[in-house]
Amino acid sequence: MKTIISTDDAPSAIGTYSQAVKVGNTVYLSGQIPLVPETMEVISDDFDEQAEQVFKNLCAVCEAAGGNINDMVKVNIFLTDLSHFAKVNEAMARYFSKPFPARAAIGVNELPKGVAIEIDGIMEVPSVN
Repeated sequence: MKTIISTDDAPSAIGTYSQAVKVGNTVYLSGQIPLVPETMEVISDDFDEQAEQVFKNLCAVCEAAGGNINDMVKVNIFLTDLSHFAKVNEAMARYFSKPFPARAAIGVNELPKGVAIEIDGIMEVPSVN
């Protein structure tokens, strides 16, 4: 049985998808781009601000699913410029604590709304006994 995860604290879906889908204790998070939830506009052209907004959006979806960002076990990072890789590491260090999730960083030609970063992933929420 799957449960659809949705929160107003993260951007609403701009297509035919859900913010996240939970099956058992596993949550599959859709890609988050740097949209401000209240306005649905890109936060800015600055990469650091975009990365920060993406992590805030991920945190909101993780919390709506009953966990937190440190419950993520796999993260996929899509970048239009791989030279920002070090900045992504800095942002991850602010949001994740050890042990860090598995990760892939993928260089892409283009992302929705012309943004520079998108992140999706898989989260395992703690069991409540």
